[in-house]
Amino acid sequence: MGRGRAKAKQTKVARDLKYSSPNTDLTALQRELAGSPSEPGFVDPVEHDDDYYYGDDRASSKR
Repeated sequence: MGRGRAKAKQTKVARDLKYSSPNTDLTALQRELAGSPSEPGFVDPVEHDDDYYYGDDRASSKR
């Protein structure tokens, strides 16, 4: 019992979301879909060098 009010509220919110027509920023959408480089992508701040981690062990194991 007592679920009727909560269910009615959820139904109202779902209906509002389904039938609402929010203002869409079409230029922002176009930029996002086009992959415009307006924002820099992820850049790894640490460039990994395998020689640093493996040293001479890797080179000597190939012999």
